[in-house]
Amino acid sequence: MKRILPGAVRRWCAALGQLAGTRFRSRPEWTPSGGPERRDCARRCAKGAPSAERGGRRQAVLAPLPRRGFDRGGRPLAGLLALVLLVAGAQPGAGEGAAGEAATGEEVVAGLSQNRIAITASFDGSEILIFGAVKRETPIPPGPPLQVIVAVAGPSEPVVVRRKERRFGIWVNAAAVEVDSAPSFYAVATSAPFHDVLSEVEDLRYKVSIPRAIRSVGAPMDIEHAEAFTEALIRIRSKAGLYQVMEGAVEVSEQTLFRTRIGLPANLTEGDYSARIFLTRDGKVVDVFETSIPVRKVGLERWIFTLAHERPLAYGLLSLALAILAGWLASAVFRYIRS
Repeated sequence: MKRILPGAVRRWCAALGQLAGTRFRSRPEWTPSGGPERRDCARRCAKGAPSAERGGRRQAVLAPLPRRGFDRGGRPLAGLLALVLLVAGAQPGAGEGAAGEAATGEEVVAGLSQNRIAITASFDGSEILIFGAVKRETPIPPGPPLQVIVAVAGPSEPVVVRRKERRFGIWVNAAAVEVDSAPSFYAVATSAPFHDVLSEVEDLRYKVSIPRAIRSVGAPMDIEHAEAFTEALIRIRSKAGLYQVMEGAVEVSEQTLFRTRIGLPANLTEGDYSARIFLTRDGKVVDVFETSIPVRKVGLERWIFTLAHERPLAYGLLSLALAILAGWLASAVFRYIRS
């Protein structure tokens, strides 16, 4: 046994053998022909062991020595089982192959036509081209075709939605509900009808649809039909072009290449916009790719915005000075015309 198994493996075998009821020895039990163990056995047999008559002489019958590698009364099958389990568990690729095959799938490799959007004084909207490919290490799996979803979301912020009622011939604000978090812009483009591309469970998990992207925890107890306020927010922003659902707008070629265009309105909110790309099969998400698109004001627009938010006193004094100067110039021009 010592010649077959290394020292570390032999110690593991001994430990597992003890758990199974069998102990491996580090050395064989056989002793030389004249060794003390055979002489002790001969003396025992000469005293009281069974004998055989052969040629008129009594000869001691030696009892068999213990088998190599096991204690007397050991169970060879248990030791062999422990050895097999140890060798099977010591193989490095025994469980990794199946896990690697299960993890092998499809991966998104995508790009954007614009990595940054600049808002200037003449900014009247923009358009982003989102394109990419599907990376595979295996052939295209059989079954339902690959579908693609592209979702672009702007910065989220709390929104107060008010309901107006007509009282005494005047429309006034009545009940109000605060939506905890709603994206300032949200666009979803799919390669097929939305409900065919993504299941309800996956939509709840990844929050892809517009109602899932809006988070409204609760409303006052005295307001009935609080979900109508969220629906009103979606309706108002959809009319303004801030919320978009474009089914069939993603072009998928040979289940490998895809492209789509997302239009951005002129009234964008400054911040970091997130772009997510989902690969789905049979309504289940296969892979997700996410990147960010910074939207910033530049030039004179940026300077005025920074001055107004970071130095409001200087902004107010400058606005007052400009108003006085404009008034004086206007009066001077009128006096000159009259004269």
